[in-house]
Amino acid sequence: MNNTRRCVLVAALLVCAAPLLAQEAPPAAPAAPPSAPVSWSSLSPPQQQLLSKFGEQWNTLPAERQQALARGSERWIGMSPEQRDQARERFTRWRALPPEQRQALRSRWQHFQSLPPNERAIVRENFHRFQQLPPARRQMLREQWRNATPAQRQQMVQRAREHLKQSAPPHGAAPHGPPPHH
Repeated sequence: MNNTRRCVLVAALLVCAAPLLAQEAPPAAPAAPPSAPVSWSSLSPPQQQLLSKFGEQWNTLPAERQQALARGSERWIGMSPEQRDQARERFTRWRALPPEQRQALRSRWQHFQSLPPNERAIVRENFHRFQQLPPARRQMLREQWRNATPAQRQQMVQRAREHLKQSAPPHGAAPHGPPPHH
């Protein structure tokens, strides 16, 4: 995927998520307790093999890094060959991005991760809806967003919020099906 397509995809994600991302960020969560280190011996032999380049320095790595590497190696080991190929391709594209673009994407990801679970689910649902649109419609929406002025983008976000309010069930109501009988 070239940089233009990647930028368009990010913009599309933002269009779909704009009603949520434009809201005020939630208050910061309380500080998490310090991460516990992961001992090299606690890793499975396949994990140790995969992470062998870190073996000599493992005990000097920060606990958070050890945990991230351990989780990532577990995921990698559980992937099919096709999934691994896709992951390699995504990583190659990631490394090709300019540092400022990678930082912007990290910031958006952190913001997404800070959303309450129900809001993350809405963003995912909107993204999947966008994915289901015919390619020509997706391209048209991308172009509209890209060519819009900041004021026009604000209007798009406002319209999307209003649409969400109209299509969402009243607060406390069941999202699907008839109301429960008591």
